[in-house]
Amino acid sequence: MSDRPVAVLTGASRGIGEAIALRLAEEGWNLTLISRSIDKASALLESLSRPEDHLLLAADVSLFSEAERCVSESMKRFGRLDALINNAGITKDNLLIRMSEEEWSSVLSVNLQGAFNFVRHALPVMVRQRRGRIVNIGSIVGLMGGVGQINYSASKAGLVGLTKSLAREYGSKGITANLVAPGFIETAMTDVLSEERKKEYLSGIPLRRFGTPEDIAGVVSFLLSPEASYVTGDVINVSGGLYM
Repeated sequence: MSDRPVAVLTGASRGIGEAIALRLAEEGWNLTLISRSIDKASALLESLSRPEDHLLLAADVSLFSEAERCVSESMKRFGRLDALINNAGITKDNLLIRMSEEEWSSVLSVNLQGAFNFVRHALPVMVRQRRGRIVNIGSIVGLMGGVGQINYSASKAGLVGLTKSLAREYGSKGITANLVAPGFIETAMTDVLSEERKKEYLSGIPLRRFGTPEDIAGVVSFLLSPEASYVTGDVINVSGGLYM
């Protein structure tokens, strides 16, 4: 069994996931990094502190059996599971009247079903241990909505309900569940937005800057720390004041 705390992190290859991985590795965590692309995540693995102490797995998080395999392989390697961070997410933006069934279902499958899949398989381990931290990465559009993002907004709103229900069901087992809701964060996912849309968002942010992946990683680090042992069922808005 690992002497270090162990976290399973989905969507680990870039952006917010990469920043979380770098932060936790520096803080002494052993990580199981889940990514659809091994090639992209391999470069991240080599950049982490103690790369030999981490596990990299390729998986489609939307598949129940894949989540089961990942948790099982992580347990075989480390023998414990202290935290689960559900960060994997995709966007397929479109106005509702034009949205295809595939655009709807694929986003819900990754963003919401994927989180359920990993929670479902991580929970039995955490219940046996009588401890665990679960952090879901949502979005402020799950709280306030977003034009052209019906599918994404619905998936992230669903994560809020999942998180709060999870916190109520398993708090007595020593398990906390919280959601981090980023605002406009500078990542590859947001780079596709038009300059006009970016300016529109910036004008509504009191701090007058876009967030960084490191801003989110810091909040996740806190939620996994001893200082957050009495925080559960919460939604932490990290948007520079864009959503209040």
